[in-house]
Amino acid sequence: QVQLVESGGGLVQAGGSLRLSCAASGLTFSVYGVGWFRQAPGKEREFVAAITWSGGTTYYADSVKGRFTISRDNAKNTVALQMNSLKPEDTAVYYCAAKQWLELSFTGDYPYWGQGTQVTVSS
Repeated sequence: QVQLVESGGGLVQAGGSLRLSCAASGLTFSVYGVGWFRQAPGKEREFVAAITWSGGTTYYADSVKGRFTISRDNAKNTVALQMNSLKPEDTAVYYCAAKQWLELSFTGDYPYWGQGTQVTVSS
């Protein structure tokens, strides 16, 4: 079955960096776009970043543009989210998700989700 497993979360001070990874199995990864989402306590899940199947196009939420970078390695079935200049408001559980035809709608309708990894940014 399809599995997406996030890793790399943790506790970091404001201004620091973390690199999240999403490892996929059970699907032809190279034809799936991947998105990162986050959910803070008491808030709705929100879109963070996404990348198309080829890695040729990326999308970012305004709140992370210029600080976060999404990338993928289809040979390793992984997608990374490099997070720099972290702020306390970036604290959340981060999820990766996969879908085909991501270009049509990169903020929703993902059929496959990981379990999430906690990111905590202290002030």
